[in-house]
Amino acid sequence: MLVAFEGVLVFLFNFLIYKSIIDSLILSFFVILTLYSMRAYDEVNWDIQKQFSRTFASTLLLLLIILALKPLFGWNVEWYQVFSNIVFSFFVLLPIRNIVFKKKRNKVRKYFFVGDEKELNGIVESLKEKYPKFDILFLNPEVLDEIHKVAASSERKNLLIISERYLTTLNGYLGKDNFLPEFIEKELKKVPLKMIELYPKYYMRYFESVKESFLERVLDIVVSIFALIIFSLIMLVVALSIYLEDGRPIIFKQKRVGKNGKLFTMYKFRSMKHVERNRPLFADQEQDRITKVGRVIRKLRFDELPQFYNVLKGDMSIVGPRPEQEKFVKEFEKHITGYKYRHLTKPGITGWAQIMFKYTSSIDETAKKLEYDLWYVKNKSVLIDLKVMAQTLEAMLFKRGAI
Repeated sequence: MLVAFEGVLVFLFNFLIYKSIIDSLILSFFVILTLYSMRAYDEVNWDIQKQFSRTFASTLLLLLIILALKPLFGWNVEWYQVFSNIVFSFFVLLPIRNIVFKKKRNKVRKYFFVGDEKELNGIVESLKEKYPKFDILFLNPEVLDEIHKVAASSERKNLLIISERYLTTLNGYLGKDNFLPEFIEKELKKVPLKMIELYPKYYMRYFESVKESFLERVLDIVVSIFALIIFSLIMLVVALSIYLEDGRPIIFKQKRVGKNGKLFTMYKFRSMKHVERNRPLFADQEQDRITKVGRVIRKLRFDELPQFYNVLKGDMSIVGPRPEQEKFVKEFEKHITGYKYRHLTKPGITGWAQIMFKYTSSIDETAKKLEYDLWYVKNKSVLIDLKVMAQTLEAMLFKRGAI
């Protein structure tokens, strides 16, 4: 809603000043797209400092886009128009977002959770960290009078069941809208592992129905071909740099676990020297092996470019959980609830967890990151894929996400 509102404001601003509908539409689209790609509209970036930094990053991206489009397509947009939109973004759009976010964050909301707070294992704390004004009352599932009273009132929609095992007792009074998983996923944009323990049948039903759509495959192919063409010169320079510094091989090949646990060969530009290891290590444990070229291409994510070939082959998607080594997977499946569900879809070059979480270097951090992967697996769609693609650059610029 906020994106659409600001989009209309930017269009009206451009049209009133420059009188051209087409130019106003195109310029407005790129202004909003760059803000969106830098996650200026995400509620995780509440405070004004984060809003300012993302607005600034979006203006730099906008300038790069205009620099590319003007000569390529002969676009006659003037630079004073571009800079006036940048000023408008800082002095009109940014204050509007700040006001909207503050109002939403500080809005008092009352909820009734049926069950014991201890069952949620930190989920309530996560909610209150995001929304400090949340007021959550816990109702005893055995005291039906209190539950029926709320269910019969206007606050029924705010009555949520903590565990699947209470559904039989409350059958006939509450429906799907009162399931806690729906609420948690909407507010936190992840599937807490504790929720899978509390709602095993609910999640099993969803995960068993996961399928790859025809449109998702088409999007993968189109984006991969486009990316390989666009980055062909960069890939040539990277390959030559690796060869000059450390010789062959230029491409690093490694077996990774893909969809349904099937192994496939993943390709990357080699960024490390050859050193024998007795066991697989997390990326941050192998800093001693990184070459000079490797440090640059890893920071820019250019080492991942050969994976577009994996996407064309059908082993990977553009968006999905990052593929792991088989030894890591076996270890994670032993210790992390629901880890097997991330293999219900193809692994990706980028993913929801990559734009929402940081690098992981332990089982505990991997478990936290998995919660975002599972949200993607359960809710995956072409629209979510496009959102992740658009916001991957932001994750790179602001140093977030394991690749």
